[in-house]
Amino acid sequence: MKLRWQRFSFDFTQRTYIMGILNVTPDSFSDGGIYFDKEKAVEHALTMQEEGADIIDIGGESTRPGAKAVTLKEEIKRVVPVIEALAKKVSIPISIDTYKAAVADAAISAGASIVNDISGLRFDRGMPKVAARHKTPVVIMHIKGTPKNMQKDPSYKALIPEILDYLTESIAIARDAGIPDNMIIIDPGIGFGKTLEHNLEILNRLHEFRGFEKPIMIGPSRKSFIGKILGGLPAEERIEGTASAVAIGIFNGANIIRVHDVKAMSRVAKVADAVIRASA
Repeated sequence: MKLRWQRFSFDFTQRTYIMGILNVTPDSFSDGGIYFDKEKAVEHALTMQEEGADIIDIGGESTRPGAKAVTLKEEIKRVVPVIEALAKKVSIPISIDTYKAAVADAAISAGASIVNDISGLRFDRGMPKVAARHKTPVVIMHIKGTPKNMQKDPSYKALIPEILDYLTESIAIARDAGIPDNMIIIDPGIGFGKTLEHNLEILNRLHEFRGFEKPIMIGPSRKSFIGKILGGLPAEERIEGTASAVAIGIFNGANIIRVHDVKAMSRVAKVADAVIRASA
């Protein structure tokens, strides 16, 4: 299973790839405000590349539970200058973390080359056409509800089948817009409309998503379910818990891990990959 576009090529049969998180926001749950300044954001992205990131994922709107949407103008104002500056300095692809077609369009024009849509192409029906026109890979994620309400007692009759159905429909939306099958990445959406138990079930049953025959991305990094398991630890103290979730996710089929702590998690991925290759 490979992903090739523009000047980039990922071979998922060889190893796990690392997506480094760069939140250009004042209110993200883990690092809100730290990289809101353009120079600090660019510096951090360069550091993540040195530490082993294969993708830099830039977001200008917090999608933490309860987060309110920001205006289109504000989101573009936050991400485009950072992408423009960064595109001249990094050798790895830049991803735009947005569900808004206009933001994705502006970001790609500025130098981004992957679209990471938490809504699975559902919130803005213009998004698939933008990705198709620019010929960029898309990350299609499952979410139940919106960031504002997704954690208000999320419930499912059958968790995994419902996520699989959602992703199947989103893949169909992508195909209908002209996005090739080999440019689609799927994400079951850990923490997006999920309880602690739901997140654990997803990690346990991640292998069931292999049936799509597409790269699988997971984003457990510093999430609240890890804090709950560890007795209420704050986000900045969840690195070991994240490492455990990442290793289990890779063993069960994850091809891309979206993380804050790139150096540590790239080491976790290398060991997990070595174990998997040895067992194979």
